[in-house]
Parts: sequence; structure tokens; C-alpha cells
Amino acid sequence: MRIDKLLANMGFGTRKEVRQLLKNGAVRVNDQVIKKSNVHVNPENDQITCLGETVVYREFIYLMMNKKQGVLSATEDLREKTVIDLLSDKHRHFKPFPVGRLDKNTEGFLLISNNGKLAHNLLAPRKNVPKTYYAHVEGVVTEEDVKAFSAGVTLDDGYETKPGKLKVLKSDALSEIELTITEGKFHQVKRMFEAVGKKVVYLKRLSMGPLQLDESIPLGSYRELTEEELQLLEDLVED
Repeated sequence: MRIDKLLANMGFGTRKEVRQLLKNGAVRVNDQVIKKSNVHVNPENDQITCLGETVVYREFIYLMMNKKQGVLSATEDLREKTVIDLLSDKHRHFKPFPVGRLDKNTEGFLLISNNGKLAHNLLAPRKNVPKTYYAHVEGVVTEEDVKAFSAGVTLDDGYETKPGKLKVLKSDALSEIELTITEGKFHQVKRMFEAVGKKVVYLKRLSMGPLQLDESIPLGSYRELTEEELQLLEDLVED
């Protein structure tokens, strides 16, 4: 890989800015000053520094966000803030995107990455990756609802959902539930409850596949996945 491309990809500036760094002698490869932008390097084997900082090359990033309400699960929007707007420049330059989506007013777990292959595998219907939600529901959620969800319900457009696992945490005028589904249709959780005559008034995603929301992450913030979490993801995709 060309040294100027590597440094630009790692956030040290635009190609033009990186070329100036090279001319100024700010870049060393294996302790040798490199001034030409077309020099090829091997980021896995070569020791590269820029302005004295060791350059650790990464192709992919994996972020866990605790999404807050009012933010779009999109890469860009002309009028409203997106989850990508909440990232630091350090992570934005990797051009990541949300893996799947959460509705604007839904909180909780959101995976953000720039690994398109992994995203495709996670979202592929054949993978049946489970997603678990916590919700407040207007109306008494009953065992009949649990049975209905376990068989799949018919949405307002006639679509019949796959079976969902509904767990009732509190059943009264404002019920609390957990629901695990393996699909991601538009507003699916809300529409499933509408199908049984109830209304979701608060929704939070707790998990996606083997990854659980780290509740210590403040709303609207994020962190990189741990090595253990990355391994869980890789195991899921390889299955």
C-alpha cells in the first residue's frame, strides 16, 4: 500500500496534507525518513511513525453505540442528526455505517462498522440473528399475546412475521416486556403490538445476536468492541 494512502486512511490528513508531512520529514518507516508519497509499505510488517506517533493500521472498525432518541440510524441527512454525526473524527474517517437500523425514537444497542461483508451476514434473513428489545406498552399484555407472538402475527400490510419470543415483565395499564425477534421490518415491534391492539410508547434494543448492550455507555455515546465481543461476532458470521 502507498504510504500516502495509508496515512490518509488512518486519519493523518488529506492526501495533500499527508504529502506535506512527508516532505517535512515527519514520516519514518523502519526508522528511515520517507519523503516520497509513492513509496509502498506493508502495514503488517513495517514499523511506521508519523510525527513521532506509531501508526497502527486498521481496515475495519466495530463500534457499540447506546443510541439515544431523536437521532437517525443513517450515514447522513440534510436536516436531522445521524448516529454518524455522534462519532469522533478519529472514527468518522473510516466511513462507517449503522448495521441495520433503529427507529428515530428507539434507544439502545446499535452496531456501527465499515465491514460490509460482516453487515450483510448479520442482516441476512437466513442467519436468523436474534434481536431483543425492552418496551413499555399501553395496555395489559396477556398470555394470549405471548401465544400469538410465538406463532407470528399479521402486520397491517398483510405480512406474517416469524415467531417472536415475548416475555412479560409487568402486566398492567402500562406493561413492560422483552421481545426477541429475528427480523427487522420497518417499525416491526410497534406494528406487532398494534396487531394485538396495543401501543408501544417506549422502545430500547438490548442485544443483537451474541452482543449485549453495555449499559455503562451513556445515551448517545459509544465504544469500540472488545476482543471477546469481536470473537463472538466472527463466530456468528462463520456459522
